[in-house]
Amino acid sequence: MDNSMLLSLITFSPLLAILILAFVPKQHGGIIKQIGIIGTLLPLILSLMLFANFDYQQSQMQFVEHLPWIAVPIGVGAGGDLFTFPINYDMGVDGISMPLIVLTAIVGTLAAIASWQIKRRLKEYFILFHLLLIGMFGVFATQNLLLFFIFFELTLIPAYFLIGIWGYSERERAANKFLIYNGIGSAIMLIAFIAIFWTAPQLNADPTMNMTELRQILTSPDFLAMMEQVKPGLLAALFLALFIAFGIKLPIFPFHTWMLRVHVQAPVPIVMIHSGILLKMGAYGLIRLGIGFFPEQAYFFATWMAILGVINILYGAVLAFVQKDLKMVMAYSSISHMGIVLLGFAAMNTIGFQGAVFQTISHGFISALLFFLIGVIWERVETSQIDELGGLARSMPFVSGILLAAAMASLGLPGMSGFISEFLAFLGLFGTMPVIGTIGALGIILTAAYLLRAILRTTFGPTPDRFLSLADAQPIEVIPMIVLLGFIILLGIYPAVLSDPLQETLKTIVPIVTGIGG
Repeated sequence: MDNSMLLSLITFSPLLAILILAFVPKQHGGIIKQIGIIGTLLPLILSLMLFANFDYQQSQMQFVEHLPWIAVPIGVGAGGDLFTFPINYDMGVDGISMPLIVLTAIVGTLAAIASWQIKRRLKEYFILFHLLLIGMFGVFATQNLLLFFIFFELTLIPAYFLIGIWGYSERERAANKFLIYNGIGSAIMLIAFIAIFWTAPQLNADPTMNMTELRQILTSPDFLAMMEQVKPGLLAALFLALFIAFGIKLPIFPFHTWMLRVHVQAPVPIVMIHSGILLKMGAYGLIRLGIGFFPEQAYFFATWMAILGVINILYGAVLAFVQKDLKMVMAYSSISHMGIVLLGFAAMNTIGFQGAVFQTISHGFISALLFFLIGVIWERVETSQIDELGGLARSMPFVSGILLAAAMASLGLPGMSGFISEFLAFLGLFGTMPVIGTIGALGIILTAAYLLRAILRTTFGPTPDRFLSLADAQPIEVIPMIVLLGFIILLGIYPAVLSDPLQETLKTIVPIVTGIGG
């Protein structure tokens, strides 16, 4: 197969399912569900092809697509000729974005399988579901700043309706808060993008919105020297704007409250996608555009990033420990684990960056599995209150065993992906900020405390009479459990599957950030 259009095929392949669904009568619920699930297999297969054909030895963008797209008129010359600024359709992946595309395809397929429990307005649900997939694939695949913003915004619309229509009792409030916070973040990001566009070409005759070209301009010594004389402080302001915009998405304390509502009120498949993929768009934007465009400014603010990371870790862990709702425990756990991503970035070295990206991928699998398991339990007992649960291991031994395994992965048990990501992130930070690293490491102890407390109280202890006849995992539920746990263990025992594609890419980023070759 010709790989020249592979990224476009991955990004827009969900359109095929949308087109088929559009012609299926809405009363044929079973057929709609089958199409909705099967429709995710095409981007999954294409993503696995992307992984199989990725060259680990190359540091530059691969599977590059470059086509003329929009010509924007910017002025008229002396002879009456119209000058236009071309905005091109640019796609490409490297060792950072390729794993995220594969993660999106895997979690997207498993979330579609989890959508088997959706019972109403199935046609609209799966159309919005596949539209959301297009947006997520596009964010990780594009190399054009305008396209990145369009795909980023595209994820907001279907996510808003998927939360607000198919969620739980307070779904509309959760959807509105999701839209408001993320809308503010997008507005800040757009302002920063416009400022970058008008600032970058000052030493370049040809304006560009290509991310690779912009990074080369923004990090060149001549450009930095000129900006220091002409507009001192502007680049720092742009970095902080992008840090806030993507920090809302990650989320970073204190911009986290919207995420708690979404994790509790959204339907289980959407929470799997939200915690597993959408939050990771914040981490990706931070390393690709924030640190990638403004490495000197990122290095200057590294200590503050580390402090915010520690706050995230400890704040999330402490509040997770006192929660009475299993969903809220996992929501605060996500906040805590995203703090590890910040610590990895703040380390400003190869090991730390590798730990941050590892944590991004690892948490995507672990959080998707945990929220899927909570959804399976909810379907049977209609509660996620820890005090109302207990003894589930007697009637649901398989589900309870997978839940315990997922918790072990989340608290960093060796042999699972969570251990690798936490070890690398803290190892990188101890090399540059040992004191902050030591404080942050306390979060590992708290993580073990709140996870074991919640899981053991849910699965062990006396079994209420009404739980004695609960059905264990059904075949369609076993698939996401085994697949997600399999990838968690794979990354834990063979981390090279992720570290190999990362190595060459990080060599192009870290020397720019540190100035000492990583």
